[in-house]
Amino acid sequence: MTYRITGLDPVPYQALFGLSDEELAKRGIVRMMVTAKPSFPCRVSLTDRDIGESVLLVNHVSHDVANPYRASHAIFVAESAEEAAEFVDAIPPVFETRVLSLRGFDADGMMADAILTQPGEADAGIRKLFGDPAIETIHAHNATRGCFSAKIERA
Repeated sequence: MTYRITGLDPVPYQALFGLSDEELAKRGIVRMMVTAKPSFPCRVSLTDRDIGESVLLVNHVSHDVANPYRASHAIFVAESAEEAAEFVDAIPPVFETRVLSLRGFDADGMMADAILTQPGEADAGIRKLFGDPAIETIHAHNATRGCFSAKIERA
Protein backbone atom coordinates (compact mmCIF):
# COMPACT_ATOMS: atom_id res chain seq x y z
CA MET A 1 0.00 0.00 0.00
CA THR A 2 1.36 3.35 -1.07
CA TYR A 3 0.32 6.74 0.29
CA ARG A 4 0.98 10.38 -0.59
CA ILE A 5 1.20 13.35 1.77
CA THR A 6 0.86 16.77 0.17
CA GLY A 7 1.28 20.32 1.38
CA LEU A 8 -1.30 22.95 0.66
CA ASP A 9 -1.37 24.77 -2.66
CA PRO A 10 0.43 28.09 -2.04
CA VAL A 11 -1.45 30.03 -4.75
CA PRO A 12 -4.40 31.12 -2.56
CA TYR A 13 -1.94 32.58 -0.03
CA GLN A 14 0.56 34.27 -2.34
CA ALA A 15 -1.58 37.40 -2.75
CA LEU A 16 -1.18 37.91 1.01
CA PHE A 17 2.62 37.81 0.98
CA GLY A 18 4.07 41.25 1.58
CA LEU A 19 0.81 42.92 2.64
CA SER A 20 1.13 45.27 5.60
CA ASP A 21 0.21 44.02 9.06
CA GLU A 22 -2.81 46.33 8.96
CA GLU A 23 -4.02 44.90 5.63
CA LEU A 24 -3.58 41.38 6.98
CA ALA A 25 -5.46 42.22 10.19
CA LYS A 26 -8.45 43.36 8.11
CA ARG A 27 -8.55 39.82 6.72
CA GLY A 28 -8.15 38.17 10.15
CA ILE A 29 -4.53 37.16 9.44
CA VAL A 30 -1.48 37.70 11.66
CA ARG A 31 2.15 37.93 10.52
CA MET A 32 4.56 36.31 12.96
CA MET A 33 8.31 35.93 13.10
CA VAL A 34 9.67 32.45 13.80
CA THR A 35 11.25 32.54 17.26
CA ALA A 36 11.94 28.84 17.88
CA LYS A 37 12.49 25.71 15.85
CA PRO A 38 10.58 23.44 15.69
CA SER A 39 7.41 25.37 16.38
CA PHE A 40 6.23 27.16 13.22
CA PRO A 41 5.28 24.41 10.72
CA CYS A 42 4.46 25.65 7.22
CA ARG A 43 1.53 23.73 5.74
CA VAL A 44 2.78 24.29 2.19
CA SER A 45 6.37 23.05 2.56
CA LEU A 46 5.61 20.69 5.48
CA THR A 47 8.77 21.88 7.20
CA ASP A 48 9.42 23.82 10.38
CA ARG A 49 10.53 27.26 9.36
CA ASP A 50 13.84 28.81 10.38
CA ILE A 51 14.24 31.34 13.18
CA GLY A 52 13.78 34.87 11.81
CA GLU A 53 11.52 33.85 8.93
CA SER A 54 8.12 35.44 8.43
CA VAL A 55 4.98 33.28 8.51
CA LEU A 56 1.31 34.08 8.22
CA LEU A 57 -1.15 32.67 10.75
CA VAL A 58 -4.38 32.10 8.82
CA ASN A 59 -7.60 30.17 9.28
CA HIS A 60 -7.84 27.16 6.98
CA VAL A 61 -10.84 24.95 6.26
CA SER A 62 -9.22 21.52 6.21
CA HIS A 63 -12.33 19.39 5.85
CA ASP A 64 -14.92 21.19 3.74
CA VAL A 65 -17.85 18.80 3.99
CA ALA A 66 -21.56 19.21 4.67
CA ASN A 67 -21.58 17.10 7.81
CA PRO A 68 -20.63 17.50 11.48
CA TYR A 69 -16.94 16.84 10.76
CA ARG A 70 -16.45 20.07 8.80
CA ALA A 71 -13.27 21.55 10.28
CA SER A 72 -11.15 24.68 10.26
CA HIS A 73 -8.29 25.87 12.41
CA ALA A 74 -5.31 28.22 12.43
CA ILE A 75 -2.27 27.20 10.36
CA PHE A 76 1.08 28.75 9.42
CA VAL A 77 2.11 29.51 5.86
CA ALA A 78 5.64 30.76 5.20
CA GLU A 79 5.69 33.96 3.18
CA SER A 80 8.37 32.34 1.04
CA ALA A 81 6.17 29.33 0.15
CA GLU A 82 6.28 28.67 -3.57
CA GLU A 83 5.49 25.00 -4.14
CA ALA A 84 3.45 22.38 -2.32
CA ALA A 85 5.56 19.59 -0.86
CA GLU A 86 4.84 16.00 -1.78
CA PHE A 87 5.98 12.88 0.05
CA VAL A 88 5.25 9.39 -1.29
CA ASP A 89 5.64 6.62 1.27
CA ALA A 90 7.72 9.05 3.31
CA ILE A 91 7.02 11.19 6.35
CA PRO A 92 7.46 14.98 6.07
CA PRO A 93 9.73 16.77 8.54
CA VAL A 94 6.79 18.34 10.42
CA PHE A 95 5.55 14.87 11.45
CA GLU A 96 8.87 13.64 12.82
CA THR A 97 8.89 15.49 16.16
CA ARG A 98 5.17 15.74 16.93
CA VAL A 99 2.42 13.69 18.50
CA LEU A 100 -0.20 13.43 15.76
CA SER A 101 -3.90 12.80 15.70
CA LEU A 102 -4.53 10.81 12.51
CA ARG A 103 -8.19 10.97 11.47
CA GLY A 104 -9.45 8.56 8.81
CA PHE A 105 -12.42 9.66 6.68
CA ASP A 106 -14.69 7.61 4.43
CA ALA A 107 -16.14 8.55 1.03
CA ASP A 108 -18.86 10.66 2.68
CA GLY A 109 -16.36 12.67 4.72
CA MET A 110 -17.40 10.95 7.93
CA MET A 111 -14.70 9.96 10.41
CA ALA A 112 -14.33 6.18 10.31
CA ASP A 113 -11.43 5.83 12.75
CA ALA A 114 -8.71 7.85 14.45
CA ILE A 115 -5.48 7.19 16.32
CA LEU A 116 -2.72 9.07 18.11
CA THR A 117 0.88 8.51 17.07
CA GLN A 118 4.04 9.44 18.92
CA PRO A 119 7.09 10.94 17.15
CA GLY A 120 8.47 8.32 14.77
CA GLU A 121 5.19 6.37 14.57
CA ALA A 122 3.33 8.26 11.81
CA ASP A 123 4.11 5.78 9.02
CA ALA A 124 2.83 2.83 11.06
CA GLY A 125 -0.30 4.79 12.03
CA ILE A 126 -1.05 5.76 8.44
CA ARG A 127 -0.65 2.18 7.26
CA LYS A 128 -2.86 0.90 10.09
CA LEU A 129 -5.69 3.29 9.20
CA PHE A 130 -5.40 2.55 5.48
CA GLY A 131 -5.75 -1.13 6.40
CA ASP A 132 -9.47 -0.32 6.62
CA PRO A 133 -10.75 -0.19 3.01
CA ALA A 134 -13.52 2.25 4.05
CA ILE A 135 -10.93 4.95 4.81
CA GLU A 136 -10.26 7.09 1.74
CA THR A 137 -8.22 9.91 3.25
CA ILE A 138 -6.44 10.69 6.47
CA HIS A 139 -6.01 14.11 8.00
CA ALA A 140 -3.02 14.61 10.27
CA HIS A 141 -3.44 17.13 13.08
CA ASN A 142 -0.89 18.23 15.63
CA ALA A 143 -2.27 16.71 18.81
CA THR A 144 -1.10 19.43 21.18
CA ARG A 145 -2.69 22.45 19.50
CA GLY A 146 -5.12 20.55 17.29
CA CYS A 147 -4.22 22.32 14.07
CA PHE A 148 -4.38 20.64 10.67
CA SER A 149 -1.00 19.46 9.42
CA ALA A 150 -1.55 17.64 6.12
CA LYS A 151 -3.84 15.44 4.05
CA ILE A 152 -2.81 11.87 3.31
CA GLU A 153 -4.24 9.95 0.36
CA ARG A 154 -3.85 6.47 -1.02
CA ALA A 155 -1.44 6.62 -3.96
